[in-house]
Amino acid sequence: MKSILIVDDEISIRQSLEGILEDEGFETLFAATGEECLTLLLSEDPDLILLDIWMPGIDGLETLKKIKQTRPQQLVVMMSGHGSIETAVKATRLGAFDFIEKPLSLEKVLLSIQNAIKIGQLVAENKALKDKIGQDYQMIGNSVAIDQLKQQIKMAAPSSGWVLINGENGTGKELVARAIHQQSTRSKKPFVEINCAAIPEELIESELFGHEKGAFTGATSARRGKFDQANGGTLFLDEIGDMSLKTQAKILRILQEHKFDRVGGNRTIEVDVRVIAATNKNLQEEMSSGKFREDLFFRLNVLPFHVPPLQKRKDDIPRLCKHFLHYFCCKESREIKNISESALNSLIDYNWPGNVRELKNLIERLVIMTPGKEINLSDLPLVISQKNRENDSQCLITSGLPNSYREAKEVFEKQFLLNKLQENDWNVSRTAEEIGLERSNLHRKIKTYQIEPS
Repeated sequence: MKSILIVDDEISIRQSLEGILEDEGFETLFAATGEECLTLLLSEDPDLILLDIWMPGIDGLETLKKIKQTRPQQLVVMMSGHGSIETAVKATRLGAFDFIEKPLSLEKVLLSIQNAIKIGQLVAENKALKDKIGQDYQMIGNSVAIDQLKQQIKMAAPSSGWVLINGENGTGKELVARAIHQQSTRSKKPFVEINCAAIPEELIESELFGHEKGAFTGATSARRGKFDQANGGTLFLDEIGDMSLKTQAKILRILQEHKFDRVGGNRTIEVDVRVIAATNKNLQEEMSSGKFREDLFFRLNVLPFHVPPLQKRKDDIPRLCKHFLHYFCCKESREIKNISESALNSLIDYNWPGNVRELKNLIERLVIMTPGKEINLSDLPLVISQKNRENDSQCLITSGLPNSYREAKEVFEKQFLLNKLQENDWNVSRTAEEIGLERSNLHRKIKTYQIEPS
């Protein structure tokens, strides 16, 4: 039930509004003065406030000002029997949602309340979406490499310098770009991204600069380009190393002059855009082979960033796994799963050629395809779960061979049983069934070899 706080020094007004609003399904609260209103707000959280302007003590406008200082999002509708355009404008500038004149009209009061509550719901939904987007794009990890990267972002973001991000596919270059934008003075302006590798050569100019109606076949209406959309904000050019030399030249001209013409147009458009570019290529080599313009490289490379591959920040893998598990379990409406120690060790040992993106995709698959509450070593792909076995075999070779066949057999058998027990998360019955051994026999061998969970 929505609650409404009625602030008016006239008891007849309060009683009339109480009857009307409670009939409409609202819960009502009351205050006779601005001071009472502010005191009540220390313990109550109304969805909307109906606030009279002319009251003894501090008036409605001063009360509104104090409310907005502590509750910027609070919905307030002002009421007055001595209203004027000047008073209404002042109330609006102070943050009032609406202004209603007395004597009050039932229809106007209810319409204003309904409109205010709808706007409040939209604001709350918008905030929730922004918070969700922020969570989706947060940088997870506290390894030395990531801590250094976060420090660089913190230093570079408030500046106006352009950024060039280098890193392998799947390392999170877009996350770095968004973090820079969110911590910059342009954070309330658009963040517009474009994947330069995904757009055909013949369309990339239209995508970047926009086009006028009839500029080419299929251009049935005018269209704003990415530079235009990002005006005042940040333009993220992903995989810029895949741009043709022709497009690179046009990009360079815009970066230098801050203005461009749409395809098929003759009107020059000026823009204020901060450019963040990213690539997985070695642009030094691309320049040496004539595939990337040196002048464009030096124009973009004001603030260079390097995003480390996942194998260089393996300390972050446990936290990444936990984050992705929670994210996908919630997304798929599944009970929160956990990863066994043996499975997590294998994930840490794996080299991750696809970087964080590969890990994220794997966790999503495991959340969907693993029936139990725990993800074990046997649930992992063989290319990951067998990594431990390869390491164990290598240890046998490098640590020196046993002196006799019997000793070699015992070393192999102990290691084999250890691997299988780890795969089955130390479930003796399941392990015995899998390897075709009696449970009692397996127990005896575990005792003989003094095998214990590590």
